[in-house]
Amino acid sequence: MTELLPWAWVALGIAAVTVGLAKTAIPGGGILPVAIFATVLPARTSTAALLLLLIVGDVFALIAYRRHAHWPSLLRLAPAVLVGLLAGFAFLAVGDDAIVRRAIAIILLAMIAVTLWRRWRQRRADAAPAAHGIIAASGYGALAGFTTMVANAAGPVMSMYFLAMRTPVQVFLGTSAWFFAIVNLFKVPFLAGIGLFDGQVLLMDAALVPLVVAGAFAGLWLARRMKQQVFDRMVIGLTIVGAVYLLF
Repeated sequence: MTELLPWAWVALGIAAVTVGLAKTAIPGGGILPVAIFATVLPARTSTAALLLLLIVGDVFALIAYRRHAHWPSLLRLAPAVLVGLLAGFAFLAVGDDAIVRRAIAIILLAMIAVTLWRRWRQRRADAAPAAHGIIAASGYGALAGFTTMVANAAGPVMSMYFLAMRTPVQVFLGTSAWFFAIVNLFKVPFLAGIGLFDGQVLLMDAALVPLVVAGAFAGLWLARRMKQQVFDRMVIGLTIVGAVYLLF
């Protein structure tokens, strides 16, 4: 990691701050760090390096929203999420950096499409029925498990599921906080088992953790003060650029 150029460290620093912001104030910003890390680092390494920073951010999300989780929703998702996680791990274990890099790009573009579609659906919420039952939970859960294992990019999938379930805002935030905290910790031994947490990754993350913490505190302060629409548009635009770069 000492071979990274100054611009790469600046990009990783921006991504680390965005991780903290995304966990406490701006859920839509979670895709941007994925694109930055996968652009600066080897694809498989980027997944592991970002995961440790996300876990730090999860701590702050739990501090802020832990009391609002709806546990029946989490339990309903669990079997399908596990299947998706195992499928994603198998893909990471056999895929090389080039394949994983393109997969991350495709996942990012798909997640952006999901995000835009979700917002269109949200504007039509009064006409859209809530999604219930094991079929919906299985589909969303499996996709979330796969995308979070491969690219740490399950945020839009889970957002779409909770919105489809007509989940109240506080319950949405609390349930999401617990979901990602549990899933991210579950992923650690799998990625460690294929050797993705080497000494350089740990040292790099140690240098970036203070920026995640700063972003989390800034998010807690900005949560009730920021207009999210402008930031979301910036995040989506930059992520599209990053995803296209990864793809080609």
